[in-house]
Amino acid sequence: MITIKHPVDLPDTYPLERIGALRDLLFFDIETTGFSGDTSQLYLIGCTYHDGFGWKLVQWFADTRESEAQLLTTFFTFMERFKVLVHFNGDGFDIPYLLKCCRRLGLDYNFDNIASVDIYKKIKPYRKLLGLENMKQKSIEQFLGVSREDKYSGGQLIEVYRDYLVTHESFLYDLLILHNEDDLKGMPSILPILNYADMMEAPFALDSQQLYCADGIPGPFLNLTWKSPYSIPVPLEYDTAPVSLELHRDVLTCNIALYQGELKYFYPNYRDYYYLPFEDTAVHKSVGEYVDKDARKKATARTCYSKKCGLFLPQFGPLWSPCLKEDYKAPLDYVAYSPDLLSDSDTADSYARQILDYISHKREA
Repeated sequence: MITIKHPVDLPDTYPLERIGALRDLLFFDIETTGFSGDTSQLYLIGCTYHDGFGWKLVQWFADTRESEAQLLTTFFTFMERFKVLVHFNGDGFDIPYLLKCCRRLGLDYNFDNIASVDIYKKIKPYRKLLGLENMKQKSIEQFLGVSREDKYSGGQLIEVYRDYLVTHESFLYDLLILHNEDDLKGMPSILPILNYADMMEAPFALDSQQLYCADGIPGPFLNLTWKSPYSIPVPLEYDTAPVSLELHRDVLTCNIALYQGELKYFYPNYRDYYYLPFEDTAVHKSVGEYVDKDARKKATARTCYSKKCGLFLPQFGPLWSPCLKEDYKAPLDYVAYSPDLLSDSDTADSYARQILDYISHKREA
């Protein structure tokens, strides 16, 4: 086994104290000859960490097939001094792979005593909102405006490693080591994506609400502004009726088209109601019994409603009641608008999250 260790300059791209104390953090990445630790070989583990004086990079390289067990033992022993393991998709690949290698080699190691922070898993719930084509690291780099040339794929490096085991040529060794080093140096460039997860996991505080009627817009709209304790690096803008939305730094701004006119409230227990065609409304049977039989009929789910006129705010989930609709199968619910609807901080936060979920589902569709 070969050990490489040296100082490394890593850019300050994200407040790491949100993850843990600096000296508790260990970033890691592995290189393998396949997808399963049961049937392929681990040949390189690379880590970056802060020792209190600066960033260090350490790599353990299996220069022979027989040194795989030594590589694992060295890594797990080294890992004991840290409390948080940071990686990209390590929960899905790296960690299960290493555990399979340990079982195959009869080594009793695990990750039970270290917290795992997977950048991939933390941002995956927001893929549609961010407009990411997929969850590959390169897609996240493109979203953040990071330009990094990756000359070799993992598949190409498998053959490079096999050639190295036969020839021990130094230039092949350099390719393998530098590829892993570049991946580790590149990890800080994608850390800013965590700001989106931080923002979505923290409460939104309503900062202002204003009702507007503008020229060229058919109806009134509500302008809502929320503030977040976190700031995002790349702004987001969406326009999906009845909402236009902008996320910029620590501010979420929405313009929401209100409905002005007549909506219907549909009673859930329609079998207890009569529908009155001439009045176009439903009444409870206890009242409908006094209506002429020719002027009433059994209500159905579609006809069991009463009507209300006014100004209504769309809602995108169960937040306020009673809920009104344009028609029985209409996709949106509405509530009679009042500025007091959003006076409660928890309700205002929930409404912001409903809007973000609505935008995400619209983008997915």
